[in-house]
Amino acid sequence: MSVFAAEAAMLPESLYGAAVDVPVLPGQRNALRSVPASGRSGDDSLEDPLRLGRKMRLRLLAAVQALLSDPSIAGLKDAPKLAAVVLYAKSRAPQGEKNDLQTSIWGSELGRWMGVKESTVHHKVLPVLRGSGALRTRVVRDAKGHPTGLDCLVMPLWNAHHGGGAGHPLALDKAELATLLRLIEALFGHGWTPENREATPPGLLAGRTGKGAATDRLGLLLMVLNTRASGWLQLCGGSVKKKEGRGAATLARLLGCSPSGARKVLARLTEAGVVARQRKSTTTRMNGRGKVMLLPVARAYGRTVASVEAVQSSESVFLARPDGACGDHAPADVAGALGMSGIGGAEGGESAGDQERPDGAELHAVHASVVTPVVPPQLSYGFSGEGRGGEGRRPKRVCVREDQAADGESDVAGSASPMAEGGPLRGEKPKESSVDERGGQRAAGAVANGRLKAVGGGKAQQQRRVDLPADLGLRVALGPGSGLWDRLSGWQQDQVEAAAKAELARLEGLLALPGGAPRLLADRLTDRLKETGGEALVDRPYPWLIRRGLVQRQACTDQRCDDGIRLDTGGECENCGNVVHIRRARRAKIAAEVDRELPGLSEGERRRVLEERLREQAAIEAEDLVRRREQARAEQARRDAARAAARKRAEREREAATAADAVRQALPCEDCGQDQAAGLCEACDHRRQTETLIGEACLLAAAWSADLTDPGNVAAVVAEVRTAIGNSIATAWQEFLQITDVAMLKANPQAAADAYAFAAFQTAQQAVQEYQDNALAMLGRTEEAEAEARRAFKAEQHRPWFQHNPSGADAIDAATKAADAARERVAEYLLTARLEQLREQAAARTEMAAPAPWTDRLTRLAARSLDGGTAGAVMA
Repeated sequence: MSVFAAEAAMLPESLYGAAVDVPVLPGQRNALRSVPASGRSGDDSLEDPLRLGRKMRLRLLAAVQALLSDPSIAGLKDAPKLAAVVLYAKSRAPQGEKNDLQTSIWGSELGRWMGVKESTVHHKVLPVLRGSGALRTRVVRDAKGHPTGLDCLVMPLWNAHHGGGAGHPLALDKAELATLLRLIEALFGHGWTPENREATPPGLLAGRTGKGAATDRLGLLLMVLNTRASGWLQLCGGSVKKKEGRGAATLARLLGCSPSGARKVLARLTEAGVVARQRKSTTTRMNGRGKVMLLPVARAYGRTVASVEAVQSSESVFLARPDGACGDHAPADVAGALGMSGIGGAEGGESAGDQERPDGAELHAVHASVVTPVVPPQLSYGFSGEGRGGEGRRPKRVCVREDQAADGESDVAGSASPMAEGGPLRGEKPKESSVDERGGQRAAGAVANGRLKAVGGGKAQQQRRVDLPADLGLRVALGPGSGLWDRLSGWQQDQVEAAAKAELARLEGLLALPGGAPRLLADRLTDRLKETGGEALVDRPYPWLIRRGLVQRQACTDQRCDDGIRLDTGGECENCGNVVHIRRARRAKIAAEVDRELPGLSEGERRRVLEERLREQAAIEAEDLVRRREQARAEQARRDAARAAARKRAEREREAATAADAVRQALPCEDCGQDQAAGLCEACDHRRQTETLIGEACLLAAAWSADLTDPGNVAAVVAEVRTAIGNSIATAWQEFLQITDVAMLKANPQAAADAYAFAAFQTAQQAVQEYQDNALAMLGRTEEAEAEARRAFKAEQHRPWFQHNPSGADAIDAATKAADAARERVAEYLLTARLEQLREQAAARTEMAAPAPWTDRLTRLAARSLDGGTAGAVMA
């Protein structure tokens, strides 16, 4: 099992996203069930597959994320990823000792689940999953051998049950797998009507097929699993590109694609009517933060039809109000229509009856998500000092205990408020900016769900994430420093995440087996924290993580050395031992030189001289190292320049070859004049090759059957062979006409000519092979071949290892094989020699028969004298 899967099984549940949502009451933590929306208990909507309880949704989200982040699936395209999710949801849950995790499916049915054709499944999905090791398949056949299905086994699920244990995110039970399958059916199931059973309607994206259908389905599933009961998608933090927007950036992180590609997916989902996008209005009439609503989730949780249609419309449903006002400061009709709880109004919180928020939590302005009220709600008089006891004193500070969670176990704000000592009351302006007090790293503002707000009209800081990054490898690597992560700002978290990704990529290049980098980085963080004394002793977490926690410390020149430990093996670095040995030997050598040159020195003076010489030697080695590094950089630059020049030269050669090929393709045929024939059309090329093959066949026949000294005999054999091959070509053409449409050939004379030329070419090829085999067989029967075979037979029979029994079976078999090989060699030699003789005779006849050029002929004719008859004819 891979390191990613093994570490995922050991991670606590909070690392899989449980800390993202609003905390639940202790009594609600163990319920893996769908929960009703406020005011909707007891109706038919409780059976909606999109109504998932908070813990069930996080459980399914962790399972899907663990599956998609598996090393065998992470680098694949969206279609194989979606196929893996579908097959995982349709897999059987283990029951008792029976551990049957496979599922049966047809390729066409899997294509309908994904919105692609069956050919795409068999050519671009299943082979890719099998090649990466993510899937194993077996064709199921009936008694007659006909295929009846395809058994599929998702290997990450198998590894989770056999190596990760019950705590692995992929180890879902039967009810959880059924819930995930129902959710997938509701989102993009193709729908079916079984016999004598209730029909399953098509999903929301059942009609979305073709290019990008798998991406849209996978994106919708991930967005639904990241959406709370309010229907608003939980958007990512940090800086995003203005063109794409925060919704596209969130979907890009979920799908692992670019923000521009995610923007296109989001646009298609919006056009399909399952997603609605809006921007919050502000008092300055400028667009505020973008929001994304999953309309099916909102309807499933009992959102009013009017509010969903308002979000779906093009007009903004947010009333103009001050940016800072939210929660109970918002108008009641707007909060009720949109389901805003007042907590984090800029984010569009849940409805007042949202089951993902504790039932007893009251609504506040923007400050801590769960607080202890300063004024008890049961008081009736409305004096601001009524709840302060009989002393009538002013409170020490307003934010007392507002930096603690309701259960007192977790720290929401991460640290105490900057106005802890002698600060003003809420609503009053502080005399000194908290930015000056905190070094400008964090603005003094209220903390709601881990997000910092600006005060005093300043620019809002970057959104801070409470939990670790969603990537499983980063979760494993940064897990030991989770306490330091909570103390970082949004910008610092992004920088630490980028540094961790770069270090993981570098470590993967050093390891022989993939998948071990997250565990190595986690061990490094653990060792660094032990050296420091724990997270509590780290005063400045960001520089500690960047400069010490994530940095490799090489004790020698080996790239795999980290504090004297080999990263690939985990043992002691041998190179470090060599370095120590070399340094000790050098120190002993210099000490011997000092003793030999200065024998009368005292102990203190000897130590001083020794240290000076050691420093000189270290300086010399440092200079030599710098020189060698400069030489290496120069050599690398030279090699890079040579490679660049070679690439440019190869590119020029390719361009020249392409241009020459284009010119050659534009040439007409030399024989028939056909345009765009590259100098010779296919039919003429076949005719030329056929003529060459016929000539070769004639030479092969004459090599053994004709008298090479008699030109007439050779010519007769050549004529006979040409006639025979011509008859064979005519016979092959008649056979071709019997199996093809003659009318079509008559309608297209060019196609008929091409077919005839190709048939003649194939017949000539077969004739050449037959004549060559016949010539070798006949020449192998000549006296020269037989004599060589007899000599080889005797030589092999009298080998030293056959001297004791030259007439035995082994000796006779070996001698027979040697005689046959000798006969074949002689036949090949005779054939080659006779063919060369025939070609020389043909070349001589061609030179004799070739007419002289007109220039030579006219010169000879001009030198001749004219007789009387010729002169008279000329004069006439």
